[in-house]
Amino acid sequence: MRVKICGITSVHDAYLAEEAGADAIGVIVCSRSPRNVGLREAEEIFASVGPYVTTVCVTATNSARDMDRILSLRPDAVQVSYPFTIPAHTGVKRMRMVSPGDALPKDCDAIVVDGSRGRGVPYDPAFALEMKKRSPLPVILAGGLTCGNVREAIEKVAPYAVDVASGVESAPGVKDRNLVEAFMNACKERSND
Repeated sequence: MRVKICGITSVHDAYLAEEAGADAIGVIVCSRSPRNVGLREAEEIFASVGPYVTTVCVTATNSARDMDRILSLRPDAVQVSYPFTIPAHTGVKRMRMVSPGDALPKDCDAIVVDGSRGRGVPYDPAFALEMKKRSPLPVILAGGLTCGNVREAIEKVAPYAVDVASGVESAPGVKDRNLVEAFMNACKERSND
């Protein structure tokens, strides 16, 4: 199972996620979030991980100027709720966040089912299954996932990947090594069943 550790706020936590085996890290920028970091910090965090870790800028902005600044960081992907057009020449993939009640987006490379937005609110299983059924694109599951419930979520939804933030933290934006490792182990156990 592919895993994205989101809400990374430091180089230390980026190393922690990479060492634990995360496939991707998410850094929140240009947003009102306790996990938001400045663009310089985001650049440092992205530079700290190896080439096999996908870097994702996560943002709630609807500003074209902000998006230009985000793209200047050269992330592998951007995760947005606003329907930005990303120029093809950048090579940056676009992930669209959807919540219950949202229409299925078609203008992206992957869908992140996320009604929680880092608040630890459990995902809506019926909505997640509907998105999985209707989407021709990869579906990434987020929302209230922890080491205690991620295996069941993977079994129910069979997503392309899972995305966790608050479920592996000791405080907002501070990753807990034991929780990160337990989450990764739960995902690997499910993958090996």
